[in-house]
Amino acid sequence: MKVLHVITGLGVGGAEQQLRLLLRHLPYEADVVTLTNPGAVARAIVADGGRVRDLAMAGNRDLAALPRLTRLIAGGHYDVVHTHLYRACLYGRLAARLAGVRTVVATEHSLGETRMEGRPLGPGVRGLYLASERLGTATVAVSPTIARRLVRWGVPRHRVQVVPNGIDAARFAFDPAARTAVRHQLGLPDGAFAIGAVGRLAAGKRFHVLLDALAELPGAWLVLAGGGDQEQALRARADRLGVAGRVVFAGECPQDDTGPEGAGPALPGLLSAVDCLASPSGDEAFGLAVLEGIAAGLPVAYVTCPAVDDLPARSVPGALRTGRTAAAFTGALRELRRAGPGRLPVPDAVRRYCVTTTSAQLVRVYEAAAARVPLPRPAYDTAYDTAPGPAPGAAHPTTNTSEKEETR
Repeated sequence: MKVLHVITGLGVGGAEQQLRLLLRHLPYEADVVTLTNPGAVARAIVADGGRVRDLAMAGNRDLAALPRLTRLIAGGHYDVVHTHLYRACLYGRLAARLAGVRTVVATEHSLGETRMEGRPLGPGVRGLYLASERLGTATVAVSPTIARRLVRWGVPRHRVQVVPNGIDAARFAFDPAARTAVRHQLGLPDGAFAIGAVGRLAAGKRFHVLLDALAELPGAWLVLAGGGDQEQALRARADRLGVAGRVVFAGECPQDDTGPEGAGPALPGLLSAVDCLASPSGDEAFGLAVLEGIAAGLPVAYVTCPAVDDLPARSVPGALRTGRTAAAFTGALRELRRAGPGRLPVPDAVRRYCVTTTSAQLVRVYEAAAARVPLPRPAYDTAYDTAPGPAPGAAHPTTNTSEKEETR
């Protein structure tokens, strides 16, 4: 079987890193096409021995990219086209059909309650998504939470399969030597309580809440790992709050040491360096950063994380679900600080997300889709049978908090 993965971009991000990890574990010949931005993850895939083609798409409405992508797919004689992220799903599904590919799989990485990859979930976004989804063979949800949202949104239930994001947990095991080296690299004082936060510096990640909480935590430090258009706004807010001297902008942190010169420390080392992880995002599709923090033995304070919330209760003792406000995070982080800097045992629940397991599940999706046979619902996907919640884009109690409430 020959597979082509089509993705919107290959900068540092959860979906992009997940694709790279899958390529290492899927047993098929595979190529990658990025519609735009052949960034750090593209270089890492090439360093791994993979093949990446940049379609050089000029923007969302660059319709000339469609025939280029169609020709590329047809010329590659692919058995499966697998699309990732919204724009790639729109163009990739159509191009695959025009090229005569019968098996088209898409992974939904980022369908939130009110937004998808930063886009408000209005009728236009929904209409285009559902129209292109019908051109596919199967849609993979990275969590039961996302599966429920897809079904409520109008995707036929029998076309949705749950394959969680995978993690190479051993890569994130606590490393005392890395802790010493990275803390020195980041300029963290000896003995200082360091809060880690990982993700794109985008408005939806709500990292400003952590800056507000830091102002109430004398002596604590905050390490932000990621890049994005909110960096300058976050720096300005830290200045206004008087905490700029205790905030480290670590930049985009690669999954390993293959990052370009000038990149931040590798993410496993950074997680060894901090004492807890905080995730203030109120609308996560999976919560990969939280899961990686748990794999590193860190206590975690978070607002939403389907990777944890879809598990049986008390599966992850070190994960503390908290409110959206700065006051809630101040209280949660004080509690974690009082508990001390020791590492927690990695819970058995992390094994559920082992990349060898999740990649094997994806193989079964490919093979069933290619054979046109139904795939049995995974045993852990009991969340399908729960009472439906609000459709994506509808009002949701965790997304209506005012900015005033969030920052006080």
